[in-house]
Amino acid sequence: MDDLKAKYLGAIAGAGDEATLEQLRLQAVGKKGEISLKMRELGKMTQEERQQAGPALNALKDEINSALAAKKAALSDAALDERLRTEWLDVTLPSRATRQGTIHPVSQVWEECTAIFADMGFAVAEGPQVETDWYNFDALNIPGHHPARAEMDTFYMHRAEGDDRPPHVLRTHTSPVQIRSMQEQGAPIRIIAPGRVYRADYDQTHTPMFHQIEGLAIDRDISMANLKWVLEEFFSAYFGTKVKTRFRASHFPFTEPSAEVDIQCSWKDGTVVVGEGDDWLEVLGSGMVHPHVLKSGGVDPNEWQGFAFGMGIDRIAMLKYGIPDLRAFFDSDLRWLRHYGFSALQVPTIRGGV
Repeated sequence: MDDLKAKYLGAIAGAGDEATLEQLRLQAVGKKGEISLKMRELGKMTQEERQQAGPALNALKDEINSALAAKKAALSDAALDERLRTEWLDVTLPSRATRQGTIHPVSQVWEECTAIFADMGFAVAEGPQVETDWYNFDALNIPGHHPARAEMDTFYMHRAEGDDRPPHVLRTHTSPVQIRSMQEQGAPIRIIAPGRVYRADYDQTHTPMFHQIEGLAIDRDISMANLKWVLEEFFSAYFGTKVKTRFRASHFPFTEPSAEVDIQCSWKDGTVVVGEGDDWLEVLGSGMVHPHVLKSGGVDPNEWQGFAFGMGIDRIAMLKYGIPDLRAFFDSDLRWLRHYGFSALQVPTIRGGV
C-alpha cells in the first residue's frame, strides 16, 4: 500500500491537465483500478487480515480521492487565471452603438388579442394555410357560384392536367380552423383562430396576404347577446376605453342571422378616435353559426348553437396605432419598423396592459 500511495500521489502532483488527472483516477480508484482490485481481494483474506487491510485500503482510497479533488481544483484555478490574463476588457471604454430589433405591429396586436380573449376563456387554434376547397368553401356553406370562389378573388394551387383530386387554395379566411377544431374537439368549444390569409386584392386597405383573427363559441344556450358582450369587452380592453358597438343586419353564408359590427368613434383632423362621438366605424362581421357549418364540423345543430366573428388584425392595428397605409406593414422598411415597432420586453398582458 505504501508503494501505491507513493506512486499515485506523486503522479497526481505532477499531472498537467484534467485529462491526465482523469486517467490517473481510473487507474487508481476506477472500477478496474489498482486500489479497487485490492479491495476485492478482501474476500479471500481471513477475518484478522481483513480487520487490518480493510481500514488501511479505505484510508488510502480516501487520500487518493482527496488528492485528485485538490489537484482538479488547482488546475481549474490555474485555467481561470490564464483566461483572466488573456481575456480582458477595458470597462472605461464607451459602449458601442447597437441597433435593437423591434416587434412588428402585427405580432404585437396578435399577442394583445390573444391575451384579451384568453382572459375570457378562449383557446388558440391553428390550421394549415393551404386548404382544400371543401374546408375553405363547402364546409362553410359557400356555394359553388359564390364570387369568392372565382380565380379573380382566390389563389388556387397549380394542378397537373388530368388531376381529378379536389383543388387546393391558399385559405381566404381562418374559418377552416373552426371546422377542423369542431371535428377534433366537438362541442362545447370556445376558440380563436388567428393567422395569415390570402386574397387577390391590393390597395391602401387591402394586401394579397394579411392577418385575421376569428372567434367561435358553441354551447347549448349561446345567443347574440353573448356575442355582443364578448365583442364589447374585447374592444374596451383593446382600445383602453369603454367602446359601444352597433349591430347591422347583413348576410354571410356561414352565419344565420348575420351582422356587421360597428364601433363608436369620432373623426378629428382626419384621424379616427375610438370610444367617443356620434360616428360609427365598421370593423368586423359576425353572427350565429349556420347549421350547415355545425354539421360540417360534426356537431349536431339540434343540440348545440353558437356564434362566430372575424376581423382583420392589420386593420385594428391601424386603428389603434394610427398607421395610415396597410401596404407599409409588408414593405420591410427599417425606418417604418423602428417608428411603429415595439420593444421585445413590452409583452401584452391583461394585468400589465395591452
